[in-house]
Amino acid sequence: MTPTPDSIEGGIIVVVRWVKLGVEIFGAGLVTLGVCVAIVQLIRKLVARKSAEFTATRLILARHLALALEFELGADILGTAVSPSWDQIGKLGAVAVIRTGLNFFLSMEMKGEVEKGEAAVAPESKQGNL
Repeated sequence: MTPTPDSIEGGIIVVVRWVKLGVEIFGAGLVTLGVCVAIVQLIRKLVARKSAEFTATRLILARHLALALEFELGADILGTAVSPSWDQIGKLGAVAVIRTGLNFFLSMEMKGEVEKGEAAVAPESKQGNL
């Protein structure tokens, strides 16, 4: 018995939906991991009574969030790829714009924080060489 196009298409849709779910779970796991790592680092700094500089903690969380946003956008694209309606395409477009914007500004903030950190370290290392 040869498979009909409906059964092949139906099977592909089921597989893609499972893959989409897996990618969404992975993205959520990245957010959870980032939050846990950031909390642990924050607690260590507070217990050690180090300076109130939380840039490293923010960068850890921001990196995880940026990567998770990429995975979540990929999952949305997968979901729309199997059964696109104009409504789903419109929602995907809106979500893509929002997530891409969030990721862009998050990346800019991370870059700025890294540059600030490098600028702060550079004068200190020059003073040590004098």
